[in-house]
Amino acid sequence: MDLLGGFAAGFLIALVTTPVGVSGAVFLLPVQLSLLHVPNPAVTPTNLLFNVVSGPGALLRYRHNGQFTGTLVRLLLVGTLPGVVLGACVRVFVVPGPGAFRVIAGLVLLPLGLWLTVRALRPKAPDRPPPAPRTIIGLGLAAGTVGGVYGIGGGSLLGPVLAGRGTPMTRIAPAALAATFVTSVAGALTYGLLALTTNGDVAPQWTLGLVCGAGGLTGGFLGARLQPHIPETALRLLLGILAAALAVFYLIS
Repeated sequence: MDLLGGFAAGFLIALVTTPVGVSGAVFLLPVQLSLLHVPNPAVTPTNLLFNVVSGPGALLRYRHNGQFTGTLVRLLLVGTLPGVVLGACVRVFVVPGPGAFRVIAGLVLLPLGLWLTVRALRPKAPDRPPPAPRTIIGLGLAAGTVGGVYGIGGGSLLGPVLAGRGTPMTRIAPAALAATFVTSVAGALTYGLLALTTNGDVAPQWTLGLVCGAGGLTGGFLGARLQPHIPETALRLLLGILAAALAVFYLIS
């Protein structure tokens, strides 16, 4: 796949995933591993670079829509920021190989995806009470750590959990993407510092990350523009299917 293909991949992935609060990096990662042959652990900072470049398009559109309300973004950032720094250190020094990632990501995403899909198909089932602030911070810490390890932003983990707990998708999507963007900046800086003191492929693949991010910038803006016109049940179902499908891919690959 050439750079034009990378741009197209970033565009299409962001177009589909932005309405449900997922940056798309979680789906770009298998493209990097399987088709672009990006070495480990450079695949993670490359994904974070994609998030940094692609994020502003969707965030600007959500801001224009007036969807940044409440404290959800701030609570998520309190947890995700320290988590992504911790995750970057774990990635470089503990789990540099892709095998552990595929198993862990699959085992986390599969039950979340199935859970949300079932709840979306049973819209009359009552939602659980929205999580307490302390719970949101804890979720942010866990998602930030996983995002720092694997460069997936954390939205793919936060979205299904928050949606299953009753938080509307119109709040989840902008908050999860904002947390992903800020933590990706912090994670990319952390990897940059580690690259100065650590041997191996720790630095991102700059050209690839920027080109894919440019595609994601455009696709994310359009996805955010479409989101208010998509029914809540359809958004939850889409998020659940995406999470479960990715989990299956990782577990069988």
